[in-house]
Amino acid sequence: MNSNTGPITVGISQAFPCSYLQGQQEQLLVIQEDILDLQLFERLLSLGFRRSGNAIYKPRCPHCSACLPIRIPVKRFMPSKRQKRTLAHNRDLSWRVTSSVGEEHYALYKRYINLRHSDGPMYPPTREQYEHFLHCHWLPPQFIEVYRGKNLLAVAVTDVLPNSLSAIYSYFEPQEARRSLGALLILLQCRLASLMGKEFLYLGYQIDENRKMSYKRLYHPYQILTEQGWQDYEAD
Repeated sequence: MNSNTGPITVGISQAFPCSYLQGQQEQLLVIQEDILDLQLFERLLSLGFRRSGNAIYKPRCPHCSACLPIRIPVKRFMPSKRQKRTLAHNRDLSWRVTSSVGEEHYALYKRYINLRHSDGPMYPPTREQYEHFLHCHWLPPQFIEVYRGKNLLAVAVTDVLPNSLSAIYSYFEPQEARRSLGALLILLQCRLASLMGKEFLYLGYQIDENRKMSYKRLYHPYQILTEQGWQDYEAD
């Protein structure tokens, strides 16, 4: 594979137990470069790669192909009735975009992981894990913050690229489940992408067999990356 300045190296990891599907082995293609330019990274996104910290990876599992890259073509996105109700229900909240991380960010992340994902690979949360997972020295992410008054309720960590946004991770106040803050953060990322004139919002991987990952098909239309390229899905 070539960048604008020369070839880049792609390696493959050892197989290890999958974090999402019990009994499966996971294996990753890994881009072995210290710095990528934004155009190249966006091209890699379109090929199904993702970012975690400074690392760029793509599942290439020996006996499983459950991880499906998914993105929203934001210019055609139409919120459902349920999503419109979520927006209406949260009219009392405000939101902003910042590149700064405050102490309240990690405190909210810690509560979220402890109460919502204590059975997952990110438990128990640590500050080192938080910074290693979300931050990138060659692509500082943006943070969509949602507030009720002065209280931080939710954060969407988002990469801004020339033609798209990429949703890295979202976390929110676990005691505000009735607000559907996870759905609200995706809707706000769609709105921000539209305001910025971007074409796509990348949502990572859709894993139908994992109940916690099934929500990504609720945003229509969406596109799934297949062997034939990106395919449109208007509704399930």
